[in-house]
Amino acid sequence: MNNQSKQPISPTAHGPLLVVETLHTPPNALRRRHSPGSAENELAELVARAALHLDTVQKELVDRCTWAAQDLNRVATGTAAPNSLGVLQNSGLQIDLLAARRADAKAHLRSALAAYQRATNIAQRQRVGPHPPLPTRTSPRTR
Repeated sequence: MNNQSKQPISPTAHGPLLVVETLHTPPNALRRRHSPGSAENELAELVARAALHLDTVQKELVDRCTWAAQDLNRVATGTAAPNSLGVLQNSGLQIDLLAARRADAKAHLRSALAAYQRATNIAQRQRVGPHPPLPTRTSPRTR
């Protein structure tokens, strides 16, 4: 069993992590796997862009949550008065919207990963060549 402790994951590195967990390859390495202009290369580009987009939205979410936590902490410690203009309510709405965008970005990345896997599996099978048809019960038998 591996006794090495896992490195802590950056709170904004979800996209590349999901790609590595699924394909065992970082997103940028996918771009070098296929010939330029091929369908597989275009799907690799889509995967890399979707991973980057997920990280961008995740970073925005982390930043907004951090800002809200700091604002609440200032109120809790008495160093700032609560704002009566709905700043906290607005912050909560922004966090909810960013969480929804993050879920959408993650679903999009998963979809791109599945498409990439299907396409590369089909391409790999085509390079190996067609398999001869299996005999059926109705095919003529020879002795």
